[in-house]
Amino acid sequence: MDREVLLDRIAAHLAHRRLGHPLRVGIDGPSGVGKTTFAIELAAAMRAAGHPVIRIDSDGFHHLRAVRYRQGRASARGYYEDAYDLDAVRDLVLVPLGPGGSRRYATKVHDLASDAVVREEADATTDAVVLLDATFLQRGDLREHWDEVLYLDAPASVAQARGVARDAAALGGTEAAQAAYELRFSRSILAHSVHRAVQFLAYPSGEPFRSETLAAQQRILALLPQYGYVGALLDPVYPSTLQDAQRPYQLQRVRVSPGESPATFAAGLES
Repeated sequence: MDREVLLDRIAAHLAHRRLGHPLRVGIDGPSGVGKTTFAIELAAAMRAAGHPVIRIDSDGFHHLRAVRYRQGRASARGYYEDAYDLDAVRDLVLVPLGPGGSRRYATKVHDLASDAVVREEADATTDAVVLLDATFLQRGDLREHWDEVLYLDAPASVAQARGVARDAAALGGTEAAQAAYELRFSRSILAHSVHRAVQFLAYPSGEPFRSETLAAQQRILALLPQYGYVGALLDPVYPSTLQDAQRPYQLQRVRVSPGESPATFAAGLES
């Protein structure tokens, strides 16, 4: 279906819902899937059709940095548990806009750039459609306060490419952003698959450890502690079983040849 047609259909559906209070619409989905772009386009489609719409920017509902990064700036668990002040979203936005609410809601409780606590408010009309896009909007008791939820999804490769493009400037360039996303998502996907924490990275026999510069290799190694790895096993550039325990992020992976007997392998470790 054409994207514009889809947006118009969703806008018409939302506009015709009458609940006696503003319609609270959450736009949920993985990071990088395009929630903000979709919310902006949906709001534009509703305004073009003459429907009152309010879009709330979730960047105004982050926790302070001290809370947001207390589990590590790149912690996946920290992102889930500490990134957004979802209590404020519930108590200062969804409840006052819900049944029996005052319709006076917070538009912002935190300034992301300055890390300052703020409090900006506005009033909503009863027939307004309120759009708020963010991750994790259906967790816990937050779910019961939405009147509608739109969940966006996309292939992981598409979401990652969008996230890299969005965050490249903040993360130090496209290459740095690409590496950060690959390390973050590969670890979380593997941990989910094996149902246990993943602490060591076994880097493949590929770039940047085959022919890239030392600087490129060091960029990857520097990211590993940030993303929760306690060590990394790197493919050796020459046959060796020696490992320097003082360099946990550059331990050489022990090669095992197909068909090699346990005795031969053990002898190689002892040599």
